[in-house]
Amino acid sequence: MEGTGVTFEEFFLDHYGDVVRSIGLAVGDRLRAEELVQEAFARALRHWRRVSELDRPVAWVYVVALNEARRSWSRERRASVGTGRVELAPDPAGGVAITVDVRAALEQLTERQRAAIVLRYLADLSIDDIADALGCAPGTVKATLHQARARLRIELEDDDDAS
Repeated sequence: MEGTGVTFEEFFLDHYGDVVRSIGLAVGDRLRAEELVQEAFARALRHWRRVSELDRPVAWVYVVALNEARRSWSRERRASVGTGRVELAPDPAGGVAITVDVRAALEQLTERQRAAIVLRYLADLSIDDIADALGCAPGTVKATLHQARARLRIELEDDDDAS
């Protein structure tokens, strides 16, 4: 159990950077990710006695951050019904040469696919934890991951062929 005997400060220092990077990839905006993760850690602090007893307290933080992102996506979609499009903020961090292809491929995925891939492979969350974070059934997560991997395979193979 990760949380047993760990202070909140230690937990925060151990996980904050990784969570921000993962959520940043999931939402496509580093600054928005920092806001989401800070709010998730603030909630974890308020409930630390309960959160620290979980098998993977960091999974709880991911779920809280992604739930807030999902709610904001829903609000943006409702607000954009009149315009017919949703605008996502550009990634202000630019990209390091090694991650450019992967970042570009991730941007080709739908919001749900991108979030599922990041939570599964960067955050190492279980299918059930991802389902909680995305507000869907575990079977939907499996199907979403399958579709996202297929799309990434195509996107990344196309990039390899162009090189």
